[in-house]
Amino acid sequence: MKFLLTNRWAHTIFLLLMLAGALTGFNVDPPIIKGMRYFAFDTYNKLHPREPTDKVVIVDIDDKSLADERLGQWPWPRPVIGDLVTKLKAAGAKAIVFDMVFAERDRTTPALLAKRLPADTVSSAIIEEISALPDHDDIMAAAIKDAGNVVMGFVSNTSEISQKTMPHLPRRIAVLKGGEGILNTIEQIERPVVNLPEFEQAAAGNGFFSLSPDHDSIIRKINVLKRLPGDGNDTATLLAIEAYRVGFGSSDMRLRRKTEDQLSAYDTEYELIIDKAHRIPIDDGAPFYVHYTPARPNLYIPATDVIHGTVDVSRIRDRIVLVGTSATGLKDIRSTPLNLFAPGVEVHLNVIEQIMQGRYLNRSELIVGMEALFIATVGLFIIVLVPFMNAVLLTFCTLLTITGIASISYWAYLEHGALIDPTYPSLTVFFICGAAVLLSYIRAESERRTVRHAFGLYISPDYMKDLTENPDQLRLGGEIRDISVMFTDVRGFTSISEQLKPDELIQLMNDFLTPMSDMVMSNRGTIDKYMGDAMMAFWNAPILDPEHPRHACITALSMADALKPINDRLASDAAASGKPLLQIKAGIGINSGPGAVGNMGSRQRFAYSVLGDTVNLASRLESQTKAYGVDILIGEATYAAVTDFAALELDLIRVKGKLQPVRIYTLLGDAKAAQESEFHLLKLAHDKMLTLYRAAEFTIALDMIEDCLRHAPDQIAGYYAMMRERMEQMQKTPPGSAWDGVFIATSK
Repeated sequence: MKFLLTNRWAHTIFLLLMLAGALTGFNVDPPIIKGMRYFAFDTYNKLHPREPTDKVVIVDIDDKSLADERLGQWPWPRPVIGDLVTKLKAAGAKAIVFDMVFAERDRTTPALLAKRLPADTVSSAIIEEISALPDHDDIMAAAIKDAGNVVMGFVSNTSEISQKTMPHLPRRIAVLKGGEGILNTIEQIERPVVNLPEFEQAAAGNGFFSLSPDHDSIIRKINVLKRLPGDGNDTATLLAIEAYRVGFGSSDMRLRRKTEDQLSAYDTEYELIIDKAHRIPIDDGAPFYVHYTPARPNLYIPATDVIHGTVDVSRIRDRIVLVGTSATGLKDIRSTPLNLFAPGVEVHLNVIEQIMQGRYLNRSELIVGMEALFIATVGLFIIVLVPFMNAVLLTFCTLLTITGIASISYWAYLEHGALIDPTYPSLTVFFICGAAVLLSYIRAESERRTVRHAFGLYISPDYMKDLTENPDQLRLGGEIRDISVMFTDVRGFTSISEQLKPDELIQLMNDFLTPMSDMVMSNRGTIDKYMGDAMMAFWNAPILDPEHPRHACITALSMADALKPINDRLASDAAASGKPLLQIKAGIGINSGPGAVGNMGSRQRFAYSVLGDTVNLASRLESQTKAYGVDILIGEATYAAVTDFAALELDLIRVKGKLQPVRIYTLLGDAKAAQESEFHLLKLAHDKMLTLYRAAEFTIALDMIEDCLRHAPDQIAGYYAMMRERMEQMQKTPPGSAWDGVFIATSK
């Protein structure tokens, strides 16, 4: 092992494995790597937002519009929407784009209302007259057709229940030679929710408005092309692209693959041609990276103002009008790099403006390949130079490289709209360099391991492992967590210590605490501290343990068995030396519940520990084992998790320092012991005795103690002796009518 730690070739192999792991991580692209990359690109967008235009406005179904009593709550009757279309067209809108879908019939249409009228109170003539009124959906469809520039939207639906009809596409994309290669890479729209057929047929364009956020729920890119369900290659375009096409009179769109001489270092392989002046660069999957502008409230026009004719038409004339909603109740709120709570319609607005400006962002396959090549080349360069460079020079070169990566990424964003990731390549270079420097000082690392091993003798190995993997935990602070706490104490320690020399006493305590500690750690526990002859341990921290009460109880039962060989040796030594016989017995208290877990103390010195009422009660239970004549006492919460163990309720007591009484139990064995017939007989007699005791039927309860003793093991005999003495005293001095069965413990 030492050879591997000090051998130069072993170091080289290790660094090569690091580089291979970095390249694998780059290829897999997990969320943490994406998160770093997104942070860089979001920062660029915040520092340099896109310059806005005033060619797109939003007619907003906002809270003001929904509060208009003349319009009512959403959804509005279709004639109202038709009136909105007509007035927008009259105001000179170049295109009217609905960022919503009208998938169902208008429930307020006269024919449907007539069917719901009670025939016994409304005459058939009136019903026929109402039914003959124009259909609301037909009114809206006529308004859409008359306008001639309306774009409708449809959306994917994850629900099994959705519209079965296919979207009507008045324009299809012409795929030029070589362009068909991208069709197999684009996403298919699953179960499209579409508008009513009359709306789609009347519309000048139809586009999907599905927005798929990244893993952190922020929308940075949108697929501009999607395949429609079916066996063919029918392709739909994004709503924003349809909006531009209809607004500026483009007839057909074309998709093509660029020739080799047309590709640049930052370019994509394909392009979607909308018209001669506007070509959208795309790659496999057809992603469109949105370059956002800051929020512009002045672009919003309340829908109610348009309908009632109170808006300045100059705000609408010669503009593409997006009809969307910012009302919170309609749930079209999205997150963007510049606004965590933006109306979804703003995303489409930014896409349309980018197309108008010809300002695109791209992260082409070529850019991704260049990043991978850079990581491999620079990583190998560092590995080769490690033996010939000192740590200072290597660190300087690494920092210079990282600065260069960041500078190139920033420049490419500003000049070419290229999204080059500065984070992962920089971190890869940094960590490979750090590992190289670390391996150069392997002797110091070996010494650090020695110190860490010595430190591990003072704390739980699990906590030591956790600290090694998460060194940020080595600070003051903690959390509230459900835990199980155990206190153990040697019975009669003062008497034992008087009979032994100091070195013999230390040896005895080591012999006692060593197996006790082994039991705790082997059952996933953490040793908190040693207090002379006592020990405190806890479970479910720092390592999570869903079955912590059970493991604490198993540990307590194991401790009794671990004491037998120690007592056997003490008996043998006493017989050989003629000294008085010493026997070690331990009292154990266990309690479960919430507690504060973490590093506690001062800034100069602290330790990982637990605090809280759960801990205090566990300590009280341990001290009560002497009063109740048993080895183990557990609290009610602990018992609730091990009801299949051989456990008996002993009392309902109010311990010192607590106002509320607590039920205490003793633990006699595990789940296997609980199935034995002798324990069943003991439990029946014991529960009956305890019921009689709490009912103040002391004479009968004393008789039941004799039945209990016939089935009880020696480890609980002291309890029955204590209860006999208590009830005999209560017979002499009855507790009175206020007796509630609660015993008040006067000692800690």
